Amino acid sequence: MRRSRFRFSYSNMDSLPDAILQYILSNLTEAKDVASCNCVSKRWKESTDSVKSIKFPRNSFENISDVTASDAIVLKMISSFHRLEELVLYSPFTSKGLASWLTHVCQSLRLLELRMDNLASEEALVEGPLKLDCIGVVKGLETLKLWGVLMMSPPKWDLFPNLRCLEIVGARMDDNALGSALRACPNLSSLLLLACEGVKSISISLPYLEHCKLDFYGQGNSLLSLTAPRIVSLDVQGCSWISVPETSFLKNLSIANVSGRVYMVQFRNLSSLEALSVRGVQWCWDALTTILEQARDVKHLFMKVEFTGNEALQPFPEIDFVEFFKNHPKLQKFDIHGAMFAALCQKNSLKKLETGFAIQCLEEVVITVRSPLNAEQKMNTLESLVRYAKGLKRMVIRVLRMKSNHSSADDFCDDICKFHHMNKHLVHIE
Repeated sequence: MRRSRFRFSYSNMDSLPDAILQYILSNLTEAKDVASCNCVSKRWKESTDSVKSIKFPRNSFENISDVTASDAIVLKMISSFHRLEELVLYSPFTSKGLASWLTHVCQSLRLLELRMDNLASEEALVEGPLKLDCIGVVKGLETLKLWGVLMMSPPKWDLFPNLRCLEIVGARMDDNALGSALRACPNLSSLLLLACEGVKSISISLPYLEHCKLDFYGQGNSLLSLTAPRIVSLDVQGCSWISVPETSFLKNLSIANVSGRVYMVQFRNLSSLEALSVRGVQWCWDALTTILEQARDVKHLFMKVEFTGNEALQPFPEIDFVEFFKNHPKLQKFDIHGAMFAALCQKNSLKKLETGFAIQCLEEVVITVRSPLNAEQKMNTLESLVRYAKGLKRMVIRVLRMKSNHSSADDFCDDICKFHHMNKHLVHIE
C-alpha cells in the first residue's frame, strides 16, 4: 500500500503547484519532449514556455520532406518560449528559416549550435554565406558552434563582444573570410577549427585566447601566425610554418603534420610548458631541435616523427643520451617512437655515462620499436633507462610488426622478452 502513494501518474503531476510544474518542464531540452508535453494539456503547454535550452536532432523532421514546413515548426516552437538561451539544431533548415528564428531570440540567445550542411551542393554556393550572415544579428552570443561550413567570402558579422567560444568543424574557407570572421570575435578565450580546408596563410590576434586547436586539412603547407599572450593550450595540425611569439603561460603544446613537412617553429618562451607533443612524417632538424631546446622544463614529452631533412627524407642524426636527459631534467613521462628511439641508440650515445649520472624525475617510459637494426644498442639503451632512472615506475615496450624477415628480428624479440622477464615489476610488453 505504501508504494502506491509514490506511483507516478499524470494526475500526480497535475496536482503540483504551477511553479514546481513549470520548473520541471523548463528543464526539458529535446524538441520532441517539449512537443509531447504541449499535447498533454493547456496547463502543461503554458508551463513549457520557460524552456531555456532546446535541441533539434538530425532526425527531428525525418517524415517531413518540405524543409520550409519544418522551418515553420521550429519557428512556432521557439516563439512560444519567453527567454530561449540555447539553440542546437542538427536538422536541415533554410537561410530564410534561420533568419526568422534568430530574429525572435536574438536578445536572449547565448549559445547557438548549427549543422549548416552547405558544403557539397551548388545551391550551397549561393545559400551558404547567407546562413552565416544571419548569425550576425545575435550579438549577445557567448558560444557559437558550426558544422559543415562554407566560408569563401567574409560573413557579414559586425561584432560579437561577448563571444568566448567559437567552434567550426568541417569547413571550406578562404584566408580572408576566416580572418574577417575572427576579427568579429575579439574576446574569444576558446577557439576550435577542425578539419578546415583551404587555409593557406592565416594571422590570428586574440588577446584573451587561452585554449586553441587548429586542424587545417590539405597538403600540410599552411602558414600560421598566432598572437595570444594568454594562451595556455595550443594544438596545431597541418602547418609547415608556425610563429607564436607570446607563450609565457603556455602549458600544453601539440604540433602535428601528417601530410607535409614542418619547416619552422618560432616560440619566444616555453618556460611554463609542461606537456609537448610533436608528430608527423617529416620535420626539419632545425625546427625539431629548436623546440626541444626551448622546452627544457617539459614534464610529458610525446615524439612520433619518422624522418628529418629539408627536402629528401633522412634518418635522425645521433642524439646523446646523457645530454638529452640533462637538458630535460623535469621529464616525468616520455613517449618515444621508432626514429627518435633509434637516434638515442646510436653507438656513441652512451659513451658519457658516469657513475654519478641519474635521470631524476622520469617515472614512465613508453617506447615503440619498429626495426631490429642496432638491436644491441637498443637493448643497452633500455637497460640504461632502467638503471639510471631511479624513480622509474613503469616502462611499456610496444613492438610493431618488424619489417625485416631476417632471423635478427626473432633474436631481438627474444632479447626484449628476456629483458621483460628480468624486470617484471617495471617492464610491460604490448
